[in-house]
Amino acid sequence: MIRIEVLSPAKLNLNLKILNRRPDGYHNIQTIFQFIDFGDNMTFELTKDRGVQLISNVKIQNNLILKATDMIEEKLSQPLNCKITLNKKIPIGAGLGGGSSNAATTLLILNRLLHLNYSNDQLSKLGYQLGADVPIFLLGKNALAESIGEKLMPIATPECWFLIVYPRISVSTNEIFSHSELTRNSLPSKISAILKGHSENDCQNLVASLYPEISSVLTWLKDQGNPKLTGTGSCIFCQFETQEKANSVLKVLPNKWLGFVTKGISSSPVHETIDRLEFGASPSG
Repeated sequence: MIRIEVLSPAKLNLNLKILNRRPDGYHNIQTIFQFIDFGDNMTFELTKDRGVQLISNVKIQNNLILKATDMIEEKLSQPLNCKITLNKKIPIGAGLGGGSSNAATTLLILNRLLHLNYSNDQLSKLGYQLGADVPIFLLGKNALAESIGEKLMPIATPECWFLIVYPRISVSTNEIFSHSELTRNSLPSKISAILKGHSENDCQNLVASLYPEISSVLTWLKDQGNPKLTGTGSCIFCQFETQEKANSVLKVLPNKWLGFVTKGISSSPVHETIDRLEFGASPSG
């Protein structure tokens, strides 16, 4: 039985500038996506049982994993026979891209397992239909994103550590992007400024005003570093040069919030797993 285990990674938005609203209702943005060494554990197995079986430790509405398998079934014009296990660690509605990452991981791994040989462009066209953040996880490299997030240019980001704080609440992306008080006329930032931490998230002030707990986290972290919201939230992160400094702040984090320290990474573990398989390593099982 072929079985592949993989880490479906989370991401951070090092900045988020909202340039304007498009006639189709979407927004043109600028952001830099940064992968982190933290994510959901996923396992994929081809089975003899008919259909897709998804086993998850949490219940997720409108699960993008199943939407991704539906897309592949539609392309193949036949049902998939596979079992997918999800051990979700990325909080839902946290701005870490968990659902998008899971969807991209599903497309990438099933493309490999089923020998579909879809190109990156073909997978990206499928992923784009699932969500604006799915293409970055399909690309699998830190990147500057423009347009509505699907125009990607790989970019090298400095090695660093992140303290990420989860205030135990979820934020709806649709709520924030449809809000009348959202800033929609920003100018893009210089890439060099973003990488040095000198750029803003245009959603941050609005989200903080709507969610007092997020405002409290931002206020507390200002004494420790330069806190920023990732995406539309709810997670807030601070960037540090060393793991020791990040851990020292984590140690004094109030117990009412969850926090963890993780390293920024340059590429997705999903692609590294696929590359190992392509070079002859055997899947587990």
